[in-house]
Amino acid sequence: MLSRFLDQPGPIAFAHRGGAAHGPENSWAAFEQAVDLGYRYLETDVQATADGTLIAFHDRTLDRVTDSSGRIADMPYGAVAAARIGGTEPIPLLEDLLGAWPAARFNIDVKDEPAIQPLVRVLRRTVAWDRVCVTSFSSRRLHAFRCCVDRQTCTTLSPVGLAAVRSGAWAGGMSGRLARAGVRCAQIPARVASPAFLGLLRRAGLQIHVWTVNEPALMRQLLDLDVDGIMTDDTVALRDVLTERAQWHGAPTGHRGG
Repeated sequence: MLSRFLDQPGPIAFAHRGGAAHGPENSWAAFEQAVDLGYRYLETDVQATADGTLIAFHDRTLDRVTDSSGRIADMPYGAVAAARIGGTEPIPLLEDLLGAWPAARFNIDVKDEPAIQPLVRVLRRTVAWDRVCVTSFSSRRLHAFRCCVDRQTCTTLSPVGLAAVRSGAWAGGMSGRLARAGVRCAQIPARVASPAFLGLLRRAGLQIHVWTVNEPALMRQLLDLDVDGIMTDDTVALRDVLTERAQWHGAPTGHRGG
């Protein structure tokens, strides 16, 4: 059975790291503001602590965005939990985010190999398979995740797959192979979103999501190219652009229902 992650009306508006233009990235405050704006889709990242606790956090170390330091995979959760994003915000657990907003869908970027097994365990405990799409900048991590799950879960085309499509190395029959593997979408940086490349991805049967787009003019340009989703830090700007085009499909503010 196919995941229902992408079954809502598009274009999809993704709050990148919760909407990092309006709150500390990947913080509870950022996610909450995005939900209050009506965002149905939240983008985040995952890392795992030394004792296997899965947190919503981008970097492998705490140094850049918190008042602490150290490599997360080498630290117990108790030490990581003491860190504060921007000096004020606790680091959320992915499981808590899934539980807080059961109507929201989460695009999850696996940032390090130690996070793979904890992510699978969280998805099993929360039965959130249809509410997530798993992606990674590592083809190896994506492959490892797919090998660990016993049911089809929405995933993105791997970096190797993107390169193959762009070069023309993949041709007929690719759509069926990707669908059987659970690959439902391609997520690409705005700089490579040319009409030609978008056409190749569509012929592969994939939805196309573009990141990270914070300028309204570029949002409009991409929407004119019929992309299926945009990831942004500036959640207010994207909502306004979609609203002016009658393409905003946000949920009632503060949506929590299943």
